[in-house]
Amino acid sequence: MSGQQAPADLTRDTGEASPGVGSSLRRPDGDLKVRGQFAFSSDLSAPDMLWGHTVRSPHPYARIVRIDTRRARRADGVVAVLTAADVPGRNGFGLVVSDQPVLASDVVRYVGDPVALVAAETPEAARLAAALVEVEYAELEPVLSLEAALAPGAPYLHPDGNLVRAIDIRRGDVDRHAADAVVRGTYTVGMQDQAPLGTESGLAIPDADGGVHLLVNSQWIHADRNQLAAVLDLPPARIDVTLAGVGGAFGAREDITLHAHLCLLALATRRPVKMVYSREESFLGHVHRHPAVLRYEHGAAADGRLLYVRCSIDLDGGAYASTSWAVVSNAAAFAVGPYVCEDVDIRARVAYTNNPPCGAMRGFGAVQAAIGHEAQMDRLADALGMDPIELRLRNVLDEGDLMPTGQPLRGRLPARAILESLRDLPPVADRTDDGFGPMSGGLLRVPGGVGNVTHGEGIRRGVGYGIGFKAGGMPEGIRDYSTARVRLFPIGGEVVAQVQTSAAEIGQGVNTIAVQIVQTELGVADVMVLPANTSVGSAGSSSASRQTYMTGGAVQAACRALRERLIDLAHERYGHRADSLLEHGHEVVLRDGALLAGPEQHVARLTDLVPDDGLEEVRRFDHRATTPYGVDGQGEPHIQFIFAGHRAVADVDVETGLTQLVQLDVVQDVGRALNPVAVEGQMHGGTAQGVGLALMEEIQVSGGRIRNASFTDYLIPTVLDIPPMTTTILEIPDPEAPYGVKGAGEPATISSTPAVVNALRRASGRDLSHVPVRPWDLIAVEQS
Repeated sequence: MSGQQAPADLTRDTGEASPGVGSSLRRPDGDLKVRGQFAFSSDLSAPDMLWGHTVRSPHPYARIVRIDTRRARRADGVVAVLTAADVPGRNGFGLVVSDQPVLASDVVRYVGDPVALVAAETPEAARLAAALVEVEYAELEPVLSLEAALAPGAPYLHPDGNLVRAIDIRRGDVDRHAADAVVRGTYTVGMQDQAPLGTESGLAIPDADGGVHLLVNSQWIHADRNQLAAVLDLPPARIDVTLAGVGGAFGAREDITLHAHLCLLALATRRPVKMVYSREESFLGHVHRHPAVLRYEHGAAADGRLLYVRCSIDLDGGAYASTSWAVVSNAAAFAVGPYVCEDVDIRARVAYTNNPPCGAMRGFGAVQAAIGHEAQMDRLADALGMDPIELRLRNVLDEGDLMPTGQPLRGRLPARAILESLRDLPPVADRTDDGFGPMSGGLLRVPGGVGNVTHGEGIRRGVGYGIGFKAGGMPEGIRDYSTARVRLFPIGGEVVAQVQTSAAEIGQGVNTIAVQIVQTELGVADVMVLPANTSVGSAGSSSASRQTYMTGGAVQAACRALRERLIDLAHERYGHRADSLLEHGHEVVLRDGALLAGPEQHVARLTDLVPDDGLEEVRRFDHRATTPYGVDGQGEPHIQFIFAGHRAVADVDVETGLTQLVQLDVVQDVGRALNPVAVEGQMHGGTAQGVGLALMEEIQVSGGRIRNASFTDYLIPTVLDIPPMTTTILEIPDPEAPYGVKGAGEPATISSTPAVVNALRRASGRDLSHVPVRPWDLIAVEQS
C-alpha cells in the first residue's frame, strides 16, 4: 500500500443519492423518438448503396419447375439476381431446426416463400426487375389444417413428417372422480399479427476481407449471426451484426427474415444493400401467433374444488417450425392456468401446414391456453352457482403447490393477491341517461359511437375477470445466459460509465434498466449505453420476459466486479485509512461519484481511483438450471413464473353485436419495479394487444392466402378502443433474481383477452367460443 491518507473532506456526506433502481428514469432514446429524430433501421443509408427486393411464391404449395432470371438481369439498374444456387452455405435456417430455405430451390410451402433476390440502383428498379423473374410452378394440393396434416396418408411437407412436436402431461388419474359439475368446451383462436409499426428493414455492408457488417432490426443478434454463418459459409467472426433502431417487435423479430438476403446481395455485388419491406410483405415475411383449437373438460366438487382437467390443444404451425417447439411447450405447461389440480391429462400438438408460418408472439402459447382455461372457470362458476372470483380463489396456486408438470412452486405466489385486488375494486358507475344525446360526448362511450346506432335500448353490461401466468426465461434445460461490459473512465473532472450488451432494445426498456443498475451499483449518474452488437458476448433473446432478469443480472455482476476493483485501489492508494473504514464491518457503498464505508464515511472520490485509461469488467450471468420434460411430461422445465389479472367492464348492444369497453383494470406482480413508469407502460401495452385479440385482430387466411395484409383491413386498437385503465403493481420479490425482479412484458397480454371475452359473455348471454369475438357472435338469440 502507498500509505497515502484520504483527504479530510472525504469524511462527510455529499448529498442525495444518484437516480437508479426504483426510479422512473426517462428512456435514453425517449426524447429522440418523441421529436421524430430517432434513426430506425429503415432510415439507414450508405454511399453507393443498392436496393434489394425479394421474389416470393404466389402459391401455398408447389414444385418449382424452372426459374428464368434473364429478363430481370437485363433490366435497367439491375446489378444482381440471385437464386438458391447462389447460396454458398446451408440453404436453410431456423431458431430450433433449420427447415426454412433462404431461397426455395425445389418446393415452395406457403404464399410468400422467397424464391429469388434482386439488387438494383433504386427501389423502384428492384421491384420492377423482381416482377420480370419468371418462375414456373407445378401446383400441389395444399395441406391447410392440422387435421389434414396429421391424417393418415397426408403428404409429408417436410422429410420427417408433419408433426413438429407433441407434448403429453399427465399426473394422477382423471378418470377416478365422480364430479358434481362437469363443464366441456371447445374454443378456437384466430391468427394474430404482432403488428409492429416498423416493417422489416436493414442494411448490409461488405468489408474488404470478404466478411459483412449487417445492421438490422432484431431480437437476438447472436442467433442471427450463427444462422448467417452457416448460410454464408463464413466463420461467425467474419460477420458483424449491429442492432439498428427497432420499430416494435413482440416476437416478429426473433426469426431472421431479410437478414440472409441482405448479406447475400451485399457479398455478391460488393456494395452496400438496403431492404425495406412494404406492409404487405411484412405480413408475408414474419411469423404470427399460432391459431389454436382448445378442447377442455373440467370436473369440480360441489364446493368448487377442481377435481380434474382434461384438455387437448392443437396449434397450426404453418409452413416452417420457427419457435413452435417452445410455443406448444408453454401451451401445455400452462393449460390448467394458475389453479391447483391433482389430476390432469393435457395433450398438445403443433403441426406443419401450408399456411403462413407461426412462431413467437407476446405470451408465447400461454395466451391461447388462458383463453381456454378462463372461459372454463367462468362456465364452471355458473354451473356451480358461484361467484367467478370466489371459484378462482378456492383453487388458486399458493406456495408449495405443484404445476401439472410436478414442478413445485417456490416462494410466495401472487395469484391470490391478484384475485383479491380484482375482487376489491370499486364498481364502475352506471351510464347516465344524458350520455346518449346526439350532441353528448357520451356518444363515444356507447357501442357504435358516433354512428348513433343506439339510444341505449339494446345495451347490456358485463363484468369479466381473467388471470394468467407463464414462465419467464428459457425453459427445458436450455443454457440461458447474458453478458455485459461496463467501463468507468474519467472525463471533464468526473467519472462516467459506459455499458454495453448485445440485448435488443425493442421498446421494452432494457437500455434504461441497464443505466439504472449502473447508477445504483457504481454511484455514477452519467451513464452511456453503447450500441448493441456482436462484439460483446450474447445477451440471449429479447423475448420470454427475460432481459431485465438476465441482462440486468449481467450488468449488476459487471458493476460489482468493478466495485471490488475500486475497493482494492482504495486500499492501495490510501493505505491504513482505507483499511480502517473498509475492513471493520462497514457496508461498501458507491454514491455520488464516491466510495463510502457505510452511509456517511467517505473513503475516496472515484476520480482519484479510476485511472486515465479507465477500468472495465465483463461478466456473464446464468440462472439456475432447469430440466427437460420427463415421463408423462413431469419435470422442472421453468425458471420463474409471472402473473397478471384483469377486470374488464364492457357494454354490448345485443341488437347489433357492437361493443364498447367501459373500464379495464390490471393487477400484475413484477417482483420489484425497477422503473415503475416503464412497468406501467408494459401493463398498458400488453393489455392493448390482448384487447386487439379479443375484439378485432385476426389474419384472415383462405386457401393459404392472407386476405387482409394491411392496416386498412387488419385492425389493431387505437386510443379510441382502449377505455380508462387502472394499474396496480404488486412487488413480491423473487429471491433468486437480481433485485427480486420478475418478467413484466407478457403477463398483461395473457390475462386481458379472457377478461374481455368473459365480460362480453356476461353481457350478451352468448356462449362465445371463438376469439376474436365477432359482432354476429353477440347478437341476442330470439326466444321462441
